[in-house]
Amino acid sequence: MQKSNFIYTINTMFTLTDLMQLDARGISVLKAEKQLQSFVTGFPELDIVSAASVGNGVLNPTEEEIDAYIKAWQDYLDEGHTVLKFVPASGAASRMFKDLFEYLETGEKTKFIEKFLSEKDRFAFGTQLAGLDEKSAVSHLLKDMNYGNLPKGLLLFHSYEDGARTPALEHLVEGAMYAASKGEVNIHFTVSHEHLPLFQTHLEEHQAAYEEKLGVKFHISYSEQKPSTDTLAANPDGTPFRTADGKLLFRPGGHGALIENLNEQSADVIFIKNIDNVVPDRLKGDTVRYKQLLAGVLVTEQKKVFEKLQDPNLTAEEKVKLQRPLRVCGVVKNTGEPGGGPFLVREEDGSLSCQILESSQISDPALMQQATHFNPVDLVCATRDAAGRAYHLPDFVDEKTGFISHKSKDGKELLALELPGLWNGAMSRWNTIFVEVPISTFNPVKTVNDLLRPEHQ
Repeated sequence: MQKSNFIYTINTMFTLTDLMQLDARGISVLKAEKQLQSFVTGFPELDIVSAASVGNGVLNPTEEEIDAYIKAWQDYLDEGHTVLKFVPASGAASRMFKDLFEYLETGEKTKFIEKFLSEKDRFAFGTQLAGLDEKSAVSHLLKDMNYGNLPKGLLLFHSYEDGARTPALEHLVEGAMYAASKGEVNIHFTVSHEHLPLFQTHLEEHQAAYEEKLGVKFHISYSEQKPSTDTLAANPDGTPFRTADGKLLFRPGGHGALIENLNEQSADVIFIKNIDNVVPDRLKGDTVRYKQLLAGVLVTEQKKVFEKLQDPNLTAEEKVKLQRPLRVCGVVKNTGEPGGGPFLVREEDGSLSCQILESSQISDPALMQQATHFNPVDLVCATRDAAGRAYHLPDFVDEKTGFISHKSKDGKELLALELPGLWNGAMSRWNTIFVEVPISTFNPVKTVNDLLRPEHQ
């Protein structure tokens, strides 16, 4: 990106109205200036050594080892430790229905539309479309049922004899199956402000019945992405982008902003998994088994770290490297799915670290071709030190990573800045372990027709 020669000072860059806007969001002038500077300088390239693979950064436990790790996790739960399921759920489902919106506009029946219409009875919401002609069915779904605007977590995904379930409800069931400690299940959803009441109403309506059915007590909490994590938009020359009324334009900082939400959670072990990666009960076996495996690896390795910290011969540098949050990341074999993957990166001190990287962080196509695994967002985290004190997670963010993309507003081109991703730069300074898990544990829903796949029926 070509550098601009403007100077960053309050006097030249920001008006009094700008300062009031920044203050209302809890964004300091220094932070705003750093964001604008990122548009000019970009982000430094990482020193990527290689893709991580089995035997080179990725563990592939035997069946016997898996059983041992699962027992370690069950023993840990029996000790009464606190466990939390953290579910990013703020995304709207509008992209799921892109093809349906186009059909309403143009009336063109693509193969996608033909499949949707011919098999609409197979969807969990299909009974609500019965008796409607083709265009009326699509209109009813998107407009009357509001599926075009609802979050993914509140759509009907899976059919059961006792009624259909949303992803939010599937996460309750999952939580009871691998994250229950002494009969208590803690689940935290990050949601958008507009959808918070909908989530609360939906889960309050079903909570008691699911507690009785599953024999657990749910503690459900919510948080919203903080306005202070929004980022400034810029013009192509790096100066602040302004709307038609002359005000600064702010954009959500991406899922990396959720490190602030995660930092406010209190638990010994935290599972992280996206809202749409759920399957019906008949297929939950692999999900539960491998979640327990990841958690077992986590608590086993954490115990080793805590024991090693007692070694009087440790150097100060060795202690610093051990005194970090720990995460175990499930990775699946690369089948051509888009998204990031596990890589080995050389740090400034010459040491190697395990990092999940997005394609936009990798300039060498040959490195991407080496990737044997990709990231399904399947993490188990330990965020407390040996004394049980919570780490301050923002301290472990790599501020030198991030993403700049080209967008537009009111017909004007702009540059958008995303913060370091939650499982990318926001956890860059964590100690990380990669473990291979089967593809059967990764079943995201990107388009509405994905719900017709066998794993969602």
